[in-house]
Amino acid sequence: MQVDDRPAVSRHADDERSPELFGLAAALAGVLGTKLPVAIDCYDGSRLGPADATTRIIVHSANAARYVLTAPGELGFARAYVAGEIDVEGDIFEALQLRDLLPNVRVTPREWLALARAIGVSSLRLMPVPREEARIHGRLHSKARDAAAISHHYDVSNVFYELVLGPSMTYSCAVFTDPDSSLEDAQAAKYELVARKLGLRPGMRMLDVGCGWGGMVMHAARHHGVDAVGVTLSRRQAEYATKAVSDAGLADRVEIRVQDYRDVHDGPFDAVSSIGMFEHVGLSRLDEYFSDLFMLLRPRGRLLNHGIARVPGRSKLARRGFIHRYVFPDGELHPIGTVVSRIQRAGFEVRHVEGLREHYRKTLRHWVSNLESQWDEAIAEVGMGRARVWRLYMAASACNFEAGRTEIHQVLAVKNDAAGRNGLPLRPDWGS
Repeated sequence: MQVDDRPAVSRHADDERSPELFGLAAALAGVLGTKLPVAIDCYDGSRLGPADATTRIIVHSANAARYVLTAPGELGFARAYVAGEIDVEGDIFEALQLRDLLPNVRVTPREWLALARAIGVSSLRLMPVPREEARIHGRLHSKARDAAAISHHYDVSNVFYELVLGPSMTYSCAVFTDPDSSLEDAQAAKYELVARKLGLRPGMRMLDVGCGWGGMVMHAARHHGVDAVGVTLSRRQAEYATKAVSDAGLADRVEIRVQDYRDVHDGPFDAVSSIGMFEHVGLSRLDEYFSDLFMLLRPRGRLLNHGIARVPGRSKLARRGFIHRYVFPDGELHPIGTVVSRIQRAGFEVRHVEGLREHYRKTLRHWVSNLESQWDEAIAEVGMGRARVWRLYMAASACNFEAGRTEIHQVLAVKNDAAGRNGLPLRPDWGS
């Protein structure tokens, strides 16, 4: 097919009502429509959306459209933003409402052609992939590949994570006992909720799988008198957690290890917590994961698995999508029914399931606020591209939890003894 490769200059049909609707804006209107929640200002002088919008998307050059046209689905949009070819001025949550106008985040052939004409087909070339995109190799969910995936996400900068997460250095869903609770109070409430569900008390031995920067093991040792082991694949997390444990005077009761959960062989433990790590396991490893944790527990021992879940019928993390390429390489989400079934298959009795979807929405909004309020410091620490990755992923994740597109659950399970006893009270009070 012969295509005129000159930039499109013809006016849209409703030029009389929207004199600025030409060029790239006209092509975008064919994709998004004209009734937008935000304004889009394009490099060619064209404009789309309300003139008085407080949130504006700035398209700096034709390279933004090239990213969209040469990469599938949401990946092209994300690459354009990470590369700095698109900016968001104002409320990023308002800007992300555009996703609802493009549910499949895909450009049809007609829309593709209109965008190509707007930027000039002769200059339609593959764009360089932003360096922040993950490049993970090896057998899926092998120990080496899992370690590389974890390093990509967590070995960024402890200083950067302090800016985003705040003093608690807790990178998982908080529990807000009051709508006005601070993030720090909500994270402490989450740790206490986990501790109560596990029935922690002095003298117990606990394992925290994917211990992050040490928050759960320190809470368990400080407030419940347990001896705790925390394992992580991130060396930077382990360095930070080891120092935090020492500074807190808990080194005699808390041990931090750089270790894969598959290499923990010094059970038994009275309790196992896994908070925000489960998403990295993978469907092919679920049975192994829960069986390993089952074997590490003594009879009547409890497991608390805290993880994100997908809604049945929605796809797991797409391997060609933004989250997989930039944030959680090899991450996989599963419906909560699948999670419960696999826990049971390993020999556990599932005793309690709690959804915390609204809590994660609030947690993520706190993190976005922390990042945006310290934007210059974040850029100085990790660079503009990576700061953009985190802003986009956390804001988009908050929107997904708010809309019910993603869920998160705590599942409490117990390893019954030979007589079927588990030591749980008849009606537990978790103190939530």
